[in-house]
Amino acid sequence: MSMRILHLSKTSEGGGWAFAQVRDLRRRGIDVHIVLPSRSGFADAYEGIGATVHVLPISLARVASLETRRAFRRLVAETSPDIIHSHFVSTTLFMRLVLGRAHPVPRVFQVPGPLHLETAAIRSAEILTAGPSDNWLGACRRTVQYYRDAGVPAGRVGLCYYGGDWERLEGDPDPAVDLGELDGRSAAVKIGMVAYVYPPKKWLGQRRGIKGHEDLIDALALLRGRGWDVHGVFAGGPWGDAAQYYSEVRDYGTKVLGDRAHFLGTRSDVRDIYASLDVAVHPSHSENLGGAADSLFLGVPTVATSVGGFPDIVRPGLTGRLAAPKNPASLADQIEAVLREPVLAREQARAGGGLVSRNLTIRATGDVLISHYEGLIRDRAVHPWSGF
Repeated sequence: MSMRILHLSKTSEGGGWAFAQVRDLRRRGIDVHIVLPSRSGFADAYEGIGATVHVLPISLARVASLETRRAFRRLVAETSPDIIHSHFVSTTLFMRLVLGRAHPVPRVFQVPGPLHLETAAIRSAEILTAGPSDNWLGACRRTVQYYRDAGVPAGRVGLCYYGGDWERLEGDPDPAVDLGELDGRSAAVKIGMVAYVYPPKKWLGQRRGIKGHEDLIDALALLRGRGWDVHGVFAGGPWGDAAQYYSEVRDYGTKVLGDRAHFLGTRSDVRDIYASLDVAVHPSHSENLGGAADSLFLGVPTVATSVGGFPDIVRPGLTGRLAAPKNPASLADQIEAVLREPVLAREQARAGGGLVSRNLTIRATGDVLISHYEGLIRDRAVHPWSGF
């Protein structure tokens, strides 16, 4: 079945997972158009794989712009897509508000994570903007369950994991990876995380960043108090305008852990950093699958919080360990359990790597997307409903 899909992205710089999906769709012969806010970042890469790029900054903040609304409606009319596929909450709300709830083209919101669903008012507002042509693909089971619990019919929401671009992690890691002040301390127990630093969203009541850097710092302090000579490795710099908050987190790490806190800043050698760790920790307060898929793929013992999509792949007793979110003591307990049984932890991590490499592939994601697209095109009035 030939089809034309219009993808919507709020970022040209990020969203590598969206690019990987579009690349697979193009390999299958799908005509893909993508809306980006600028010509920077991935724009040339999209064109290099044969996708048609349209530059138009769309987001919830742009709904007030008459010019942007007219340009988007004109773009949809001119491209005449079979499906409109949105990747972000902001682009989804823009699309729905500008085109209206009754627009006939089937629309898919591939939900990148459950954060906006974890606040009842925001969850309800997002669902209330949907019309008869709107559908959802959650990227983890928890996201799907949020929609089902809110009353969205089963036929309107499905599960579609983001497949990993595992080629970037293949090959032997560099044993000479630069770990800053940790270089030369081969006997040190290295507990680390790889994540950008995001500042707290005060309007959501957050007091610490969503990735939980401070929680890991506190957990490492507890482990030191229990007699473990652990060092914290924090790879990932500030995201966007978070430079001030990144500085605050780094200062907090130094205050609590002294010279055992190592902040490496933004790095591209993710494979090498993960391979250098004794335990990879993902202490997020909200997340989809996050970096847990990467650390498991590489066979690194993995501890994550029991939020979002982490339980889909970090399965206690099978592939890794889960800790309570926003709970440094629980995090310390699970890290300590790994340190006490390192052989078992490695075996579980290898099992997790097998799970990830088998199930979280771009090809698998593409299969789900194509099947979903085809079903919507066959029945443009699939499961009509009147909203909530």
